[in-house]
Amino acid sequence: MPDVIIKNRRFYNPVDYVLRQIGGTWKAPVLWRLRSGARRYSELAKGIPHISEKMLTRTLKELHADGILTRKVWSRMPPHTEYALTRKGRKAVRLIESIREAGLDWMKTEGIDYNRIVQDEKRHVRKT
Repeated sequence: MPDVIIKNRRFYNPVDYVLRQIGGTWKAPVLWRLRSGARRYSELAKGIPHISEKMLTRTLKELHADGILTRKVWSRMPPHTEYALTRKGRKAVRLIESIREAGLDWMKTEGIDYNRIVQDEKRHVRKT
C-alpha cells in the first residue's frame, strides 16, 4: 500500500490512520468513559485515576481536532466544559469494544483470568 500524507502527517495504510487517532495510552479510556454520554472534564479526570491533567487536556484536544468528540463550554456559574462523542467517536467506541473482546478472548486462551485480576486490584486498592 502506498503512503499517504494527510494534514502534513504520513500514514502507511488505513489501519495506521485509525490507530493514530484512537491509539495510545489514554484515548481509548477517554472514549470508553464517553460511550454512555457526555461528561465534564472533572468527571473524566476522576474516572481515569492515573492520567495527569496535562495528558487529559492533550488527549481531549487531539480527539476534538480529529472530529472524534465535541467540546461544549458552559459559561454559567460555575463554568465547565463538557465532552461528547461525535458519530465518528461512536464508531471508534465500537472498534474499541471489538478490540476489548479480542483482548479478553486472547487472555482467556492464555489462561489469564482478567476478572480475577481486576477484583484483586480493587481489594488491594481498598486496603491501602
